Amino acid sequence: MKINARLKKIGDLVEANSFCLDVGCDHGLLDIYLVKKNKNIKAVASDIAKGPLDQAKKNIAKEGLQDQIEVRLGPGLDTYTKEIDTIIISGMGGRNIIGILKENSKILKKIKTIILSPNNYQEDVKKYCCKNGFYIENEEFVRDNRFIYQIIVLKPGTKKYSKKEYFFGPVFIQKKGPLFRDYYLRELKSREILLTLLPKNYCIKRMKTKKEIDMIRKEITD
Repeated sequence: MKINARLKKIGDLVEANSFCLDVGCDHGLLDIYLVKKNKNIKAVASDIAKGPLDQAKKNIAKEGLQDQIEVRLGPGLDTYTKEIDTIIISGMGGRNIIGILKENSKILKKIKTIILSPNNYQEDVKKYCCKNGFYIENEEFVRDNRFIYQIIVLKPGTKKYSKKEYFFGPVFIQKKGPLFRDYYLRELKSREILLTLLPKNYCIKRMKTKKEIDMIRKEITD
């Protein structure tokens, strides 16, 4: 069963012997990929929408993986049960992800790994998680068709990060590489366009945008 580059990268970051809750599983392709990798992984494919979940059930049955993947209908982490130790949320807006985590803060204390791939507001997601009992163990970029996505792996614990580390990602800023440069070139261009559109009286927003432009230029040219 074909899986896109983003989901494959997420699947490759899941540890052996994990019991995963895939929130917003859509058609269950990530869960199928996970358990077929022979890492002794079990998964719960969870979604708020019945239509995609019905398709996930069919896909899982077609692969004969019903014993390793359970399908559950429900929003956010409402489908969590105590055997789950890994939470995966991919393809949602960053603020939606923060909302899901905030509503279920007690559950997070029982989790050993969170893997997130927000579509936006990545910096806000990192700040929320790191101020609520987790640190950033790993970060990866992945190119999927025309887009470059961030994947964040979080573990329980505490680390202090600077504003610069939150902005770029503490692991990204150490590893850098071609995808780092491509990603932040795009971010640079979007901020340069924004600066031309912002009214002159938006002083604080203009100042913040200028600082980010300078910071990105410095980082991708070093």
